[in-house]
Amino acid sequence: MQDILDQASRIVSLLDLTSLSGTETGDDISRLCARAEGPCGRVAAICVFPRYLPLVRAGLASLSLEQIELATVVNFPRGELDADGSVREIREALALGATEVDLVFPYRVFLAGQAKQAADYLEACRQACPVRLKVILETGELGSREAIRAASLLAVERGADFLKTSTGKSQVHATPEAAQTMLEVIAQCGGRVGFKASGGLRAMDDALVYLELAETIMGRDWVSPRTFRFGASSLLDDVLARALDRGRA
Repeated sequence: MQDILDQASRIVSLLDLTSLSGTETGDDISRLCARAEGPCGRVAAICVFPRYLPLVRAGLASLSLEQIELATVVNFPRGELDADGSVREIREALALGATEVDLVFPYRVFLAGQAKQAADYLEACRQACPVRLKVILETGELGSREAIRAASLLAVERGADFLKTSTGKSQVHATPEAAQTMLEVIAQCGGRVGFKASGGLRAMDDALVYLELAETIMGRDWVSPRTFRFGASSLLDDVLARALDRGRA
């Protein structure tokens, strides 16, 4: 029983509790904040659209949970090649309180052979972003292992703090195969960059697959909120349900 409870607490501590449906209300965001700490501990971050950052900051402060990171998205979800627009979004997000920025990689131009333009875009965004920068590769659109590897290397070279799989808005979300490629690049680069699995993670068993991959490639001691995250909206429900069931056993 204790193994399941330990696993549940560990997953929660690595979770970016997310609401990016585009239809959420202020009340929805307040309820999200109320779930940031519970029987399995507190989440690593809450990830919302920039306009909700002040509400999240106030909500967490009212619960004495200021240690939780305030994450938001930029260039989301389409991943356009618009450095000026993305830099402006980053600055606006920082002014609203963001402590982490999840930035969509311009994957279409990269796939079209414009790696230099994609690199310049990332460099401009990195220079504008003094906080933790997670680059969303949109691996389901990149498709091949070779493209995912090349995009991962480029993002690391241009200063990404994390590599993230997906926006959750594409038909193909996170996959273990894409995660393995990304983690191998991270290992190749000395483990100084983190990894975030996002998109389609709804069950505790899904999360455990990615944890096992990271531990196999990087080692168990590498995994912490500073290096590994899950991005999900409904994963917490299943984790808490599993922990509660085992607690009753």
